[in-house]
Amino acid sequence: MRIALLQINPTVGDLAGNAGLIAEAAREAGRQGANLAVTPELALVGYLPRDLLLSHGFIRRSWDVLADLSRELAGAPPVLVGLAEPNPSDEGRPLYNAAVLLRAGRVDQRFRKALLPTYDVFDEDRYFEPYRGPQILDLGGRRLGVSICEDIWNDRDFWKRRRYHHDPVEELVGAGADAIVNLSASPFSVGKHRRREEMLGAMARKHRVPVVYVNQVGGNDDLVFDGRSSAFNAEGAPIARGRSFDTDVVICDVAGGRPIAPASDLAAESEIWRALVLGTRDYVRKCGFKSAVLGLSGGVDSALTAAIAAEALGPERVLGVLMPSPYSSRGSIDDGVRLAANLGMPTITLPIEPAMQVMEQTLHDAFAGAARDVTEENIQARIRGSLLMALSNKRGALLLTTGNKSELAVGYCTLYGDMSGGLAVIADVPKTEVYRVCRWLNETRGRDVIPDAVLTKAPSAELRPNQTDQDSLPPYEILDDILRRHIEQHQPAEEIVAGGFDRATVQRVLRLVRAAEFKRKQAAPGLKVTDRAFGTGWRMPIAARLNLEEEHVTPA
Repeated sequence: MRIALLQINPTVGDLAGNAGLIAEAAREAGRQGANLAVTPELALVGYLPRDLLLSHGFIRRSWDVLADLSRELAGAPPVLVGLAEPNPSDEGRPLYNAAVLLRAGRVDQRFRKALLPTYDVFDEDRYFEPYRGPQILDLGGRRLGVSICEDIWNDRDFWKRRRYHHDPVEELVGAGADAIVNLSASPFSVGKHRRREEMLGAMARKHRVPVVYVNQVGGNDDLVFDGRSSAFNAEGAPIARGRSFDTDVVICDVAGGRPIAPASDLAAESEIWRALVLGTRDYVRKCGFKSAVLGLSGGVDSALTAAIAAEALGPERVLGVLMPSPYSSRGSIDDGVRLAANLGMPTITLPIEPAMQVMEQTLHDAFAGAARDVTEENIQARIRGSLLMALSNKRGALLLTTGNKSELAVGYCTLYGDMSGGLAVIADVPKTEVYRVCRWLNETRGRDVIPDAVLTKAPSAELRPNQTDQDSLPPYEILDDILRRHIEQHQPAEEIVAGGFDRATVQRVLRLVRAAEFKRKQAAPGLKVTDRAFGTGWRMPIAARLNLEEEHVTPA
């Protein structure tokens, strides 16, 4: 039994385009002698389709396209295609998350998802009815147990705490399945693939059946999918693996496949770089842009964002904008110019001092008697944001914001200033990780893509004389550790303090995180690379009162 894993890059809502990708990959699977081809989860409609699933017309059109696809693939091997299926019952949710078998030019057997995740970025219970009971595909003398994504993530022996009360894989094996096939759309996060392969291998070994897993690849909104479709033999050893962060058609022999080496491309910096390049490229392409623009401050965040954009789009399609003020150091200006030269990017320079003077004159009477404070600093950021948005509008280019996760967490960013834009490329990358990815990039390229001065100088917003980030924040090594414990590990203040951190610092950081919630609600979408990002899966209230010491935080 040769099964082809169709690791494609679908676009949400593009029914005709996605059908074309499926058809092309299925025909390639046929040329390679596959007995069955399998797409990722909801491949025909794209994942995550979100409230497109509430449109009856969209669902109806997807089935019309499926019927056309079945006829087009009449000469190809059978294909399992993921899409949303209307629920014929007058009770429950209106849809099933389904896989449909296309065979001999017709729409054949249907299979439905059992476990519907509602954590992190997922909200499938909003749309889909869960299905209970084993679903077997008899093909070529084998009994294939068909499952969809979350159905394989509930093994009682692998996880300390299970989210669901039953295990669909256990039910499939009990019904006589001699192999498990899983259609997935599993979003990327750093380190997830290692856990995924450990889980799949343990499952195959436990039940003594091969496990075949197909994952989509590409970026859709804030989510990036890493591909790496894989297959495991009945001993739990990997026998096939798709490319990472790229499309692929993977042929696996569930009976006679030989073990292959473990994945070797799991270094965090490498994964983050490739995920952000793919996510940026697909966001620009799928939103219909041809080019991008961003501000170059001479700092490490804009440097990494520029390098990612240049890699994703080609440097000639990324415009770097230098916007020096009277507080900008000569070194920062030179570093921005040097970075652009290293990347081969075009640049323009727009000094903001004239606009600062006009703003100061305009507000002179209104600000009479008030001391200079963060207001004047934020005006500079908003001038820069207005200039960048003007260039974005005039050129039809996507504006990329350059803020990192540490800044976004504690509100060290300005609404309608440096937060202006259409995509926040590194919004889920902590500041300390930004430095590590930059150094990794220089090492792998064998040259200073990111100028050494950018990596060694003290980080600064340069909005007042001699300013550094540490005037306002704890050292980033401490800040990022506190944030990781609080945001990704859900540790309360007392637990973080018990980990060896100063109590006053912890309380201050947590207050800043809480006070910045209103900013994050207005931020550009950011590409998710950690287990918990400030995006689809972050669902905190703005107007709330928590048990923290009262402290006045000036909104920016």
